[in-house]
Amino acid sequence: MKKIGFLSFGHWSNHPAYKTRTASDTLLQSIDLAVAAEEIGLDGAYFRVHHFAAQLASPFPLLSAIGAKTSKIEIGTGVIDMRYENPLYMVEDAGAADLISGGRLQLGISRGSPEQVIDGWRYFGYKPAEGETDADMGRNKALQFLDKLKGIGFAQPNPSPMFPNPPGLLRLEPHSRGLRERIWWGAASNATAIWAAENGMHLQSSTLKFDESGKPFHVQQAEQIRLYKEAWKKAGHQREPRVSVSRSVFALITDQDRYFFGQEAGRVDKIGIIENDKRAIFGRSYAGEPDQLIRELAQDEAIQEADTLLLTIPNTLGVDYNVHMLSSILKHVAPGLGWR
Repeated sequence: MKKIGFLSFGHWSNHPAYKTRTASDTLLQSIDLAVAAEEIGLDGAYFRVHHFAAQLASPFPLLSAIGAKTSKIEIGTGVIDMRYENPLYMVEDAGAADLISGGRLQLGISRGSPEQVIDGWRYFGYKPAEGETDADMGRNKALQFLDKLKGIGFAQPNPSPMFPNPPGLLRLEPHSRGLRERIWWGAASNATAIWAAENGMHLQSSTLKFDESGKPFHVQQAEQIRLYKEAWKKAGHQREPRVSVSRSVFALITDQDRYFFGQEAGRVDKIGIIENDKRAIFGRSYAGEPDQLIRELAQDEAIQEADTLLLTIPNTLGVDYNVHMLSSILKHVAPGLGWR
């Protein structure tokens, strides 16, 4: 058995072929898609977070709205760039959204990736401390976030408060018990996957990873996951770790499917250069008839190592088409792989 969710980038543009032409379209359709995904039996609704772009940015209003309209589906992010965040304010937002959902948030966070503007976090009022890189700043903010999620008092109470205080130091409110155990780290390298395990975070690994061995993407990702699991065990955590991988998978069932995604069949991994001239490997897309997908996905080592698969969706094609696409995977592909 494997949990299956969708991952939306939340694009919109005033394009004649798009069903999401405005930010409002994307937000409202994201809610509708999560509701429909729960109805067809999907396990998770996850959303990317990007700033300075015509994509989803502030996740907590959206997660709260989905939490209020659903009852079972996991709701998450993949990922929140911590360089842009105030960790304490984020604790309050996350706690409120988690309570609204009844404890279903699965928050993916990370130190961030290349963005639409240069050092965008500076416009939000943040900069690295002396001797820090922006990546260091993101990881340090993540640790602050994790610490304050524990709900332990740390703030000195006012001796003359407006309202009576409980005894002792005060914590941030609202506090959602258990949310600390549902934080995931988006890791692009083996070292940061190990760091995530040491700090008790679940692992999110996407379709991009630093190329650390020259091996195929899914093999490198599987090795990353195994290193993470070993580090988790070594750290002595008393709960089970979770691992998600994301993939673009398109079952070609109808002529419309073939028109949209037939060209994705036979795609291969790609190599590219991202920040600071780091060589990265980008995982292939999967597209084909269900029997072909079952054969190909069965050979993906990283999917076998993960307990959760996040299917990246073309959100601009609208709710109905994405429900069809996700239903096709659940009905025609997942059973043949033992995921259902």
